[in-house]
Amino acid sequence: MKIAYSPCPNDTFVFHALAHGLIPGAPELEVLYADIDVTNRLAAEGNGPEVLKISYAALPWVLKDYALLPCGGALGRGCGPLVLTKNGGSDPATLAGRRVAVPSDRSTAYLLFRLWAAQHVPGGVGEIVVMPFHEIMPAVRDGHMDAGLVIHEARFTYPSYGLTQLVDLGNWWESDTGLPIPLGAIIARRGLDLEAISGWIRASVEYAWAHPEASRDYVMEHAQEMDPKVAQAHIDLYVNEFTANLGESGYGAITTLLKRAAEEGLVPQMDYAALLK
Repeated sequence: MKIAYSPCPNDTFVFHALAHGLIPGAPELEVLYADIDVTNRLAAEGNGPEVLKISYAALPWVLKDYALLPCGGALGRGCGPLVLTKNGGSDPATLAGRRVAVPSDRSTAYLLFRLWAAQHVPGGVGEIVVMPFHEIMPAVRDGHMDAGLVIHEARFTYPSYGLTQLVDLGNWWESDTGLPIPLGAIIARRGLDLEAISGWIRASVEYAWAHPEASRDYVMEHAQEMDPKVAQAHIDLYVNEFTANLGESGYGAITTLLKRAAEEGLVPQMDYAALLK
């Protein structure tokens, strides 16, 4: 079975057992390690692997061909994207008309930023510039960008770039909605045995929790030069109860995000009942 997920520690931790033949009855995996922009595009084109990790923000474009699985993804609390600036301050109005770097314009982070800005930045931000994730903090540090939208390990490393946090979009979202933050979704091609695939993934999650040391080499192999402590903090933050089962709160968070985004014209309107099919 072909599957695509990122080389980030949370994904390699979750899928280690499945990718290494440790889940009884599961097929051998052919793994494509790819950033979320790549998997979003593959899913939207309809010719990607059988199973993919994508952004929840990309769901409205892919549900014709793929179904959302109830496990394996990333939702949580206290793990939201950050908006960073170089000059400090906490007044959102300073972003009015400014250039903001983002890692993708089809991501949950981007939707959260645009929803927050619609409420808090008079007249809106200026130019949105999409650039590779690893280039954002240096661009803000060097004055090429006025602000940057960052995710994942940047939550732990941004002070080393001399940057300050303007807003934690996760804190804003949780305060505004009371719901967790929907980040990465696991989807599978319609027509496959979705129940079996979900069972294999859930078993891989449970194996990872039961044997946390087993995946360490695999995680660090794909984490490149990331410090092991940062990699572990990444796992602790993004692998949680929602990884094993979205549950009512998880589905509520996804629906709320996509409905608000549709009202702002950021994503297409969709049949929200399709999330459960």
